[in-house]
Amino acid sequence: MHTPPVDAPPHRPSTTRTTRVAAAFAAPSVLLLVLVALSWGPLMSLDESIANTTHRWAVGEPGITHAFRVLTDWVWDPVTMRLLAAAAAIWLMWRHREWWLALWLAVTCAVGTAMQQGLKAAVGRERPAWPDPVDSAHYAAYPSGHAMTATVVLGLLVWLLHLYGAGRVLVRTALAVATVSVVGVGLTRIWLGVHWVSDVLGGWLLGGLTIALAVLTYEKWYGPKGT
Repeated sequence: MHTPPVDAPPHRPSTTRTTRVAAAFAAPSVLLLVLVALSWGPLMSLDESIANTTHRWAVGEPGITHAFRVLTDWVWDPVTMRLLAAAAAIWLMWRHREWWLALWLAVTCAVGTAMQQGLKAAVGRERPAWPDPVDSAHYAAYPSGHAMTATVVLGLLVWLLHLYGAGRVLVRTALAVATVSVVGVGLTRIWLGVHWVSDVLGGWLLGGLTIALAVLTYEKWYGPKGT
């Protein structure tokens, strides 16, 4: 069995719960991917109906639309999320000498990005198209890169705070901010008409699956508590 580094965090939970969480994310992730890839009629109709409604709102509420563009382009965008992950990795190396954990964080974020781009290329889903668009985006639609990246990065950061025994108030505050951000970025992508609802849902599910698999890898690497 691998011997953990001397400076490894003391919190080493059992892998059983994490395995269940990973399975809980995997099942709907695969199901939604299949339905989108097959262009299942009821799902496509629902996506289109919601998109038409939110696009009317976006055109009719330019102030809200502008605020959502600022949030999605500068606050919750993938670049900002990756910079947060990089800052966390630097903090792990500089403050705690946790080189392997910093590498684990970087690799997880890179794998999430690769998965996202690979699925976009494989599914090749078209984004919503409007005669009067309020925003634009590149590459294929499924899954939402904004939603998946925010889920992965912010979820991992909250987990790291818990791992290092941060205070309950700090962890709960971080969890609240992460939840608002993950939900918020998904809603901005739908409102701005650059993603279907199922794209965003897919990003959330795949992001949760990525986190669960990464935590499971960490737990197996360091071993369950008491071993």
